[in-house]
Amino acid sequence: MFKVIIAFCLFALTGVNLAVAEEITIAAASDLNFAFREIVADYEKTTGHHVRLSLGSSGNFFAQIQNGAPFDLYFSADIAYPRKLEEAGLTVPGSLYQYAVGRIVLWTGHESHIDVTKGFEALREPAVKKIAIANPKHAPYGRAAVAAMEYFKLYDQVKDKLILGENISQAAQFIESGACDIGIIALSLAIAPAMKSKGTYWEVPAEAHPALEQGAVILKSSKQQESAKQFLEFIKGPQGQEIMKRYGFTLPG
Repeated sequence: MFKVIIAFCLFALTGVNLAVAEEITIAAASDLNFAFREIVADYEKTTGHHVRLSLGSSGNFFAQIQNGAPFDLYFSADIAYPRKLEEAGLTVPGSLYQYAVGRIVLWTGHESHIDVTKGFEALREPAVKKIAIANPKHAPYGRAAVAAMEYFKLYDQVKDKLILGENISQAAQFIESGACDIGIIALSLAIAPAMKSKGTYWEVPAEAHPALEQGAVILKSSKQQESAKQFLEFIKGPQGQEIMKRYGFTLPG
């Protein structure tokens, strides 16, 4: 007992934090790939807590959460998904938050020699045999890509050339690897250092597709609700906001 008291006093004198580090599990849309890796690193360094980050399709995560997947936080590329979870009583009341508005771009690698400054007219070029987009059945960025092609009256002409990625990150990988000639991906991926040096992009006008309003929510089943709330507040704070802005997201307010 005496040794325990001495040990406690030593901890107090040296200022060591006795709080136990917690781990939260986050399901995040894959357009957040690069931005969230930076945010998570800063959050862990600042708080001492750990984050297990799963990246993928918003629609697939939505289905998994409905079936009881053990996530603490859900960051969707379409705020409609977390709203549906809220309506179903699966979220912490008042936690729904629109964290950003995303944008899409037409992207191609330098080796393709396709001129993306032409905008969607570039899709008509003979060199374009395969066009990568995310699967519109469950990926919001895929739905935005289809809407934009319809807006420019090109969808029917190019639909047979479409190669569908499971999510927007996979669609980007298809183009980056040369498996596809060109594609429609998230601006947040196109301007990340890993891709910026490998290709060029043309930003699709915002009016060409429904706004990509992205939303987050804390799940009621979470056993780490306070830590989840802390992470969400970190996103809203200056560090999180600066990173999101740098990756091309339009921020709330």
